[in-house]
Amino acid sequence: MQGYFAVFALALLILFVLLRSYQMKKFGIKALHFGKIDKKDFLIPPFVLLYIYLIIANIFNLPKFGQTLTYSPVASWSGVALCILAPGLFLWGMVSFGNSFRVGIDMDKPGGLISTGAFSISRNPLYVAFLMILLGIFLIFTTWIFFVYFVAGLWLIDRQVCLEENSLRNIYGKEYDDYCGRVRRYI
Repeated sequence: MQGYFAVFALALLILFVLLRSYQMKKFGIKALHFGKIDKKDFLIPPFVLLYIYLIIANIFNLPKFGQTLTYSPVASWSGVALCILAPGLFLWGMVSFGNSFRVGIDMDKPGGLISTGAFSISRNPLYVAFLMILLGIFLIFTTWIFFVYFVAGLWLIDRQVCLEENSLRNIYGKEYDDYCGRVRRYI
């Protein structure tokens, strides 16, 4: 049962991004810049599709990879709590983003620097929400493969955050440095 929360939370985040990108396109703002600076970004979608399959496979007892490490109902329900909270944080972050929301790095028309709302407590609330879901899914399905995905997700997200921070520093300069001095990178 807990697995349904995992797949629902992940689907919500993907849906939020697609809907927001579509909405911004209607206003003449190109929000999707995925893979424009770093072509290796296109290696991510196949791994995401495998990840979604693994979640579904665990829910419906389809062929899957990885042996369960240890099962703990407390850990599993903690994972559910993370999967319930993450879409709320993600949505708050998207609302806070306003017209500055982008997927990838937009060096041409990035929008204004956002430091209010969810961005007043974390410089990266959307990434924090994704990390919450990755951790939540690992706690629900405690297998090696989900642990590997969690660690890989940490690395990929931190890598992307560092790339974005460098571009934001180039675009906004001292204003961004001051913001970094007030608000933590994650939490």
